[in-house]
Amino acid sequence: MANVVVVGSQWGDEGKGKIVDWLSNQADAVVRFQGGHNAGHTLVIDGVTYKLSLLPSGIVRGKLSVIGNGVVIDPHALIAEIERVSAQGVSITPETLRVAENACLILSLHRELDLHRESANTAGTKIGTTGRGIGPAYEDKVGRRAIRMTDLADLSALMPKIERLLTHHNALRRGLRLAEIEPQAIYDELAEVAPKVLPYVEPVFDLLYNEKRAGKRILFEGAQGTLLDIDHGTYPFVTSSNTVAGQAAAGSGMGPGAVNYVLGITKAYTTRVGGGPFPTELDDENGRIMGERGREFGVVTGRKRRCGWFDAVLVRQAVKTSGIDGIALTKLDILDAFEEIQVCVAYELDGKRIDLLPSSQEAQARIKPIYETIEGWPSGTAGARSWGELPAQAIKYVRRIEELIGCPVALLSTSPERDDTILVRNPFE
Repeated sequence: MANVVVVGSQWGDEGKGKIVDWLSNQADAVVRFQGGHNAGHTLVIDGVTYKLSLLPSGIVRGKLSVIGNGVVIDPHALIAEIERVSAQGVSITPETLRVAENACLILSLHRELDLHRESANTAGTKIGTTGRGIGPAYEDKVGRRAIRMTDLADLSALMPKIERLLTHHNALRRGLRLAEIEPQAIYDELAEVAPKVLPYVEPVFDLLYNEKRAGKRILFEGAQGTLLDIDHGTYPFVTSSNTVAGQAAAGSGMGPGAVNYVLGITKAYTTRVGGGPFPTELDDENGRIMGERGREFGVVTGRKRRCGWFDAVLVRQAVKTSGIDGIALTKLDILDAFEEIQVCVAYELDGKRIDLLPSSQEAQARIKPIYETIEGWPSGTAGARSWGELPAQAIKYVRRIEELIGCPVALLSTSPERDDTILVRNPFE
């Protein structure tokens, strides 16, 4: 049986939630493998909208849903999300939701530090963090001082670990002129939530190994997008984890052989939230129309997204760094409003044409897009469920994107509704 990794091929917000939901009908397990509750996946099922941050999208379908060790978890946010989604009629039990025992925790001190850093930054390089403590939690993970899910199972041994953590954080807080934190405050914060999350905790690497051996289909659900990857993204305007497909193996405890197909979710135009380079950004009427038609506001933060034309250079780069086998092209219907459509096919940097995004922050700020004009289509694509329902020019646009990024379209989404999807190739087969 094939196992599929779903990743965003741009800066996130590509419509992964719908595609994962569409694919989860064929999966036996759905796994989150990186990020935290800064992710925002929207599912629309039978007219009901579900907004998920930490929970894998398969939970709405009653699939085995796993939060892997690559995710940093705010335990209070997790319980709040479980309660909110349960109130919508979704059954969430330890039989349907499992959480890695070696996943690291986000604490209140991480959230406070995250917000303080962003608000105090006067160097003009605001990252655009969601302020949920994701970055500081990952810092503690690699600094080998994090509190992990498994630590909540033995509260008698927790205080020395908190004191070790605070040796670092209180020194940092003194430098930032913030009040120091008493160990007891963190202990009380964790002791209160421990009995609520522990029923979901287990060694998920072993669970997933057994699922694979039994021939079950596993769907790995990425968050954010490849261009926000800590190594391969537009650094430093990136997230704090690896968002490329290779992280699916490390972030779930499975070997690289567990991945059989990588599906890159790709919006038919480009959006970005927060700071950082955006070569095709539109500060005009076209950008406004995209934002309004596409309802481009963050699921988690409500922040308005920046909008621009499709950037084939960036997606082609994501195809390479994530090893994408096929793309799911989403929001094609948003482009129904345009008589002419621009596609970025290359960049100009200091008078020279280049075909890659430079890694230098300064060079990224100087690049200019080189556009190709494609004729728009006079009739709508919204709700189309077959190629025959698409205007000829829309098909031409899709084919040109395939050529430019060097990757075929496997799925085509024409609305937020689950069934408004054209299947070209089933990633599970």
